[in-house]
Amino acid sequence: MEYSDNSALHPLPSKLLDDEDEGQTVSKPDVEQALKSEPDPQEVERTKKRQSILTRTLWTFIMIGGFVALLLMGHVYMIMLAMLCQTLVYREVTALFSLKSHASESGETENKGKKDPWSKTLNWYFFAVTNYFLYGESIIYYFKHVIFSDGQLLPFATNHRIISFTLYTIGFVGFVMSLRRGFLKQQFGLFCWVHMSLLLIVVSGHFIVNNILEGMIWFWVPASLVICNDIFAYVWGMSVGRTPLIKLSPKKTVEGFVGAFWSTLLFSVLWGSYFMRFNYMICPVHDLGVSAWSNVQCTPNPVFVWKVWQIWSPLRVFLSQLLGKSVTVIPYAPYQLHLLVFAVFASLVAPFGGFFASGFKRAFNIKDFGHSIPGHGGMTDRMDCQFLMGVFTYVYYSSLIREHHVSVGSILQMIVSGLTVNEQLELMKDLRKYMQGQGITVV
Repeated sequence: MEYSDNSALHPLPSKLLDDEDEGQTVSKPDVEQALKSEPDPQEVERTKKRQSILTRTLWTFIMIGGFVALLLMGHVYMIMLAMLCQTLVYREVTALFSLKSHASESGETENKGKKDPWSKTLNWYFFAVTNYFLYGESIIYYFKHVIFSDGQLLPFATNHRIISFTLYTIGFVGFVMSLRRGFLKQQFGLFCWVHMSLLLIVVSGHFIVNNILEGMIWFWVPASLVICNDIFAYVWGMSVGRTPLIKLSPKKTVEGFVGAFWSTLLFSVLWGSYFMRFNYMICPVHDLGVSAWSNVQCTPNPVFVWKVWQIWSPLRVFLSQLLGKSVTVIPYAPYQLHLLVFAVFASLVAPFGGFFASGFKRAFNIKDFGHSIPGHGGMTDRMDCQFLMGVFTYVYYSSLIREHHVSVGSILQMIVSGLTVNEQLELMKDLRKYMQGQGITVV
């Protein structure tokens, strides 16, 4: 039986093949009709791709809208979002480690295919204890004026670290008590895996929360720069990308990497300069109840105060002739210079967090870490670069930008922790005497 050249390119439907095997004559129109009824694989693939792009775009706008809404609602909502993200990432990463026993290695065939019943419980116990310690430290540091003036919260503040260590010790003892033959290698592997996850995820999340408490701008702008760099890398890569950048991410190109670098530098100055105008963005947190509509007042950090740069005389003449008007100074804020540093890190270093995650997925032969976000994979797939950027922002800010000065909270902490009750009463008496001498009435 003969067919046209076009029909030879497609496999015949099973029904026609059965008819042919039974000796029945299959006409050419029947073949064409059957081929038309069969879905085109390329068309099916294009349909799936369009649906994937639509889903991804829809959820991108949902995430952006939700993110901005929480930003406007206040710091406490952003902190809750950061904790939710780190919880989902921790769940996705620890889920990769299976505690199935390898009977061939242990020699105990009765345990084959079974799981350690305590593994998940201990995973989340260590997660809870680590969060209790880290966020307890943050609460004590940023809200000293509340903690050390409240008699009920004082024991929590003064004994926080010994309580945290005791809780961790209970978990450690529980882990040792749960060790079982046939699972030892896997249990110790999980123990190391959990602690690595706590270091890379929970500690990084803790620094991100500290950035929020130091001022919303120290979280919002760096996170935006990472997103911006990712978008520009995609745009430049799709437009002019030709040269592969790294084998772990075959779709990344050198052209996209370089183009995103310069684009992020420009974007950082424009984006950061806009948000530094708002007290709500630049003021450290003293009241978790504030929102974008609250009347937030504070003394701004000197990096947000505008200054002028006297232009070098020959350059001043050149610019004046070029622009047709006298130009002697250029206004700037020191924060804009710091923005360039953040942009460089977001462009040159933070992407390697994504490359690290790509290598991680290749090691486990998975496409995504999970399915938390439709069209985007898991939360880990979206947060891989943000953790690295958040840690850098906190270290950079606390080392080079934060003002270190005496506060009411720090003095109160010293008084409560270092003075006896009699010494505190004596201090109050002397302070009252001093204030009365300044003409201040003390009730």
